[in-house]
Amino acid sequence: MPRPARVSYHDIKRAVTSRIQSRIWPQGTLLPTEAQLCAEFGCARATVSRALRELSDQGVVTRKRKSGTRVAILPPERARLDIPVTHRTVEDMGAAYTYALISRAEVATPAWLTAAIGAQENAPALHLTALHSADGAPFQLEERWILIAAVPNVREADFAAITPTEWLLAEVPFNDAEIAFSAIPADGNLPSLLNAAPGAPLFRLERTTWLEGAPVTRVHMTYRPGYQMRARY
Repeated sequence: MPRPARVSYHDIKRAVTSRIQSRIWPQGTLLPTEAQLCAEFGCARATVSRALRELSDQGVVTRKRKSGTRVAILPPERARLDIPVTHRTVEDMGAAYTYALISRAEVATPAWLTAAIGAQENAPALHLTALHSADGAPFQLEERWILIAAVPNVREADFAAITPTEWLLAEVPFNDAEIAFSAIPADGNLPSLLNAAPGAPLFRLERTTWLEGAPVTRVHMTYRPGYQMRARY
């Protein structure tokens, strides 16, 4: 009679992450106890404990003594450094944050985007442009594409009331991400939207996220003149 396959902590991490991503366990959900997970997976408690500890280190879950383990609420996006939500960046500067949705349209993914993120040709996407301000002055221009196949309920989202980043973190909290930084000239509508002199260098962050290999969103975040991004390691 063949012996049953041994369950590793990697197996438990994958199972827990899959349940979170599929919304079986939404954000804030209290997970089963370590003893219950041991019984379900047929493994030692140390195996479960290691899996949950690593998920906690990654920001996927939060663990508190005597309170149990919960799915993290609005976990940080990670790519070697944390990229904070814009309103937190502004408020950390001691400024008042405001947000305005400039445009919203359902489009077919342009050819350059299809090639850049591995999307299907002419895949339907929601194209959003929004302006984030600090103390009433332009701070960041956000241009984003969200693949509708990856997040079908995006069509019902009210992006006049919630920023795309915060909505996506709540709906698709765990993704692989690729981040690029560059300097671009202030051209097109950037001078008027960001109060920049024509041709002035502007800092741009580009981020693409995937869920289980499928593209979810691509965003270009262009900051006002003089902006510097800082990170601690």
